[in-house]
Formats: sequence, structure tokens, C-alpha cells
Amino acid sequence: MPTVQTVITGALVLAEGTRQALPADLLLQDDHIAAIAPAGQVTSETVQRIDAADRLIIPGLVNAHTHGHGGLAKGAGDRWSLELLLNAGGWLNGRRNDDDRYLSTLLTGVEMLRKGCTACYDLAAMLPVPTQDGLHSIAQAYTDLGMRAVIAPMIADRSFYEAIPGLLDAFPPDLRATAEALRTAPADVTLAAMRTAAASWHYPADRIRLGMAPTIPLHCSDEFLCGCRDLAVEYEMPLQTHLAESPVQRAAALQRYGTTLTRHLDKLGILGPRFSAAHAIWIDTDEIDLLASHGGAIAHNPGSNLRLGNGIADMRPVLARGVPVGVGTDGSASADNQNMFEAMRLAAFVSRVFDRPPEAWIGAIEALNLATQGSAAVLGMADSIGRIAPGYKADLVFLDLSHVNLVPLNDAAQQLVNTEDGTAVRDVMIGGKFVLRDGTLTGIDWPRIVARARAAAERLQDANAATRATAERLAPVISHFCVGLGHCAHDLPRKLRADAG
Repeated sequence: MPTVQTVITGALVLAEGTRQALPADLLLQDDHIAAIAPAGQVTSETVQRIDAADRLIIPGLVNAHTHGHGGLAKGAGDRWSLELLLNAGGWLNGRRNDDDRYLSTLLTGVEMLRKGCTACYDLAAMLPVPTQDGLHSIAQAYTDLGMRAVIAPMIADRSFYEAIPGLLDAFPPDLRATAEALRTAPADVTLAAMRTAAASWHYPADRIRLGMAPTIPLHCSDEFLCGCRDLAVEYEMPLQTHLAESPVQRAAALQRYGTTLTRHLDKLGILGPRFSAAHAIWIDTDEIDLLASHGGAIAHNPGSNLRLGNGIADMRPVLARGVPVGVGTDGSASADNQNMFEAMRLAAFVSRVFDRPPEAWIGAIEALNLATQGSAAVLGMADSIGRIAPGYKADLVFLDLSHVNLVPLNDAAQQLVNTEDGTAVRDVMIGGKFVLRDGTLTGIDWPRIVARARAAAERLQDANAATRATAERLAPVISHFCVGLGHCAHDLPRKLRADAG
């Protein structure tokens, strides 16, 4: 195919590592950035031209951790801890067909695009076992939107109720029988399904990648974790798990393994450059050093961490040890939106509650870098997305400089992090092609999607009513038990402060 050259003119471009956006021309060749030139320098009449006057151009934001299945479940719960959310998973995500999976992922992707996000790491729920058709329905949603994604189905061979030591014993006999009946698929069945999917995956590697997501280490036997490890190595897949997301998980790991989750994963050979840990709130300095020594990364989800009452992850010691950190929104059932502007603002703000001087806080430029370059590293795409630089993909977000969020433009980086909420986004380009133009999604019949999503949500609500009723019977015991168990881990913040001192 002949090379296509395009020049974007008239815009302010936020150069890497600077606060101020400056006039510049972006020369694109096919799907990538060929050069950044002084404004008005590209005059060739053979080059296609895009007038971006009154626009601020930034790199596409990258979501390091989300759940596409949350699109149909947003707003479903209020005062939920993580454990109560996991208990509700059966009715939030149950009885879905492949069209439901497509719609839910599409809703999640549409929100990301409208709010300036061009790529994501999606830990998808597929009950009871991932299927090729189900995975393809998720991949099709991102393909139709033009987004990049790592799709990693959440898998396990233990139920939530089996995963927490002592939880089943805490139920009265009738409820225990109910909880014991809620089981996962056998390990060999799930691993065989993932092998089949990996062997037949045919999507372009720079667009849609398959990943592994043993959902929470406690939910997986050691044999199952090792099976996930081996598949990830064999098929060169990224692997992400929810690591020490809550104090319950830290305390449960100490009971089950006699050590921390990170040390246990290290013992099993799980850690490595393809490994990323979502949340990682309840980890100590030794665990951070382990991640650093193996080249692992962390997906920081400050909004979800607060929403579910899990705590505040301190990323400064993580960054100080050279661990790549990206920013995620988490799913719409656990954090309610897919707004990466909000996520990176919270990443900056929560760094300020720790006992250290302001110069050690995460500032605007660093927060923006975490939500672009840092998240790209989590996805395994750091060499191709997350920057406006020659050789990188032309994944660009155009913001309206006349929008009240950016008027006046005193400091572009600070206003993007501290002021912008996604409403100034007007255009989004991925691989040199517009997927959002003047606020309108290209190639998507949005009114039809709205009607289908509403009908699916109503049908699923009815279909999962009995499952919801069962979960609500179990919830009070889970809440009481897990609050008590979690207290056993509450000395960790004090330990971290002592180690830092």
C-alpha cells in the first residue's frame, strides 16, 4: 500500500515533560508520528492537511486496569467493600450471552474514548469459563471502536468463599451449604480453554492482545497459578492479577501461605517483566523490592481503592525503586466511571496524605506521565504508545481550547490534571484515524447501542434476581467476618513508615 502522509497544523502540542503546550505541526506517516515540526514548516501540497486550530493535542491516555464487563453494571452498588463486590459478582455478571459481553465492553470503551483514553488493560469476567466466541465478542467491541486493548479474562479455580480462610466456617449451616455450592470450573478445563484461545488468537499484536488474569492469587491453587505462568510464557502473554487489594487479602495470605502474596508469587515464579499487579495497596517495602528486581509493574487505581474502602496505595516508594506504574480506573461496577482524567487527578492527590514534604508529592507532569507512558508499560506497549514522539503511534487526543476548563490556558499540564474532566475532549485519533470527530463516534450507531443496552440490562436484572437474593443473604456474614480479618493487617502502614524512617 502507498504511504499516506498527513500533517496536523494549527494546534498547541503538549511536549513531553513540559508544562506548556507550544505551537507545532505533527507530521504523520500511515499510523505513526513521523516528525514534530515548528508550526507552519510543512508546506508540501502533496501532504494531507488537518486543521486543528484552537485545539490542544495530548497523547492518548492509557487505562492500566479496567473491567469491560462493568459497562452494564455501573451504579449497581453503594456501600460495598471489595469482598461484598466479589460476593455480588454472580448477579452482576451472570447469565450473559456473547452479545451482552459485546455491549458491555462497547459501553466501557465508548466512555473511555469520549474521555480521551485510547488503550486499556481489560480484565474481563466470563462465567464459568472463557470461550473463544466470548473473547471474540469482546475483541470485536474494541475493534469496532478502533481502540487498543489487552484482553485478559479473569480466571480461578477457587470460589471467593473458598479463597478466604475461615469464611465458610463463619456461615450458619444453611448458608454454608449455599456458599459451598457456588464453585468455579475445574482448573484443567479453564486452562485448556485459555490454551485454545491463545493458540488461535489472530488479532494484530499492536491492537488487540490476549493476556492472562488469574484474578486474585488467593482464588487460585498453586498448580493453577503455575499453569497460568506457563501459558503466559509459552504464548508471550502479559499477566495481571489483583495483588493485595484489601487488608483481607494480606491477612488471608499470611494465614494461608505464612508469607505475603508477592513473596508467594515469587516462590512460584510468577513475577517477571510481563507481570503487573493491580492495586498493590497492602504490600511492604520488601515486596516492592521484589517487583523491582523482577521487572514487574503496578496498575494504580486510586479511585477504586477509595470507593471500596480498601485504603490508599503509596506510589512514591514504588516509583523510587524504579517500578513502572500506570494509572487505571478499575471497572464501572467498582469505581463507577472510566474517566482517566479523574483517575490521574486522584493519583496526584492521594500522594499528598502521607507524611512527606510537598516536593515529594506526585505533581501534574508526573501524574500525566503515569497515565500515558506508565500505563503503556503495564500493557507491554511502552515502545509504541503513550508519547507524542517520532516513531510512536499517532494516538492523539484533541481538546477544545475554548472550553471553560482550559480558559485561560495558564499551565497546560496542571489544568489537564487538576481541572479537566473529559468534557473538553472533541476529537480522538488512534493510529492516525479519527475515532471521535467533533464529539461524534465514527462507525458506531449510538442510539441503537443505547436501546440494546437498556434491553439487555433489564433482561439480566430479571434473570439474575434469584442469584442476587442469595448473595444478599450471604452479605452480612461476609461483611462482619472480613472486617475482623482485615484488622489483622492494619499494622502494615505503621511498618511501612518505620521502614521508610
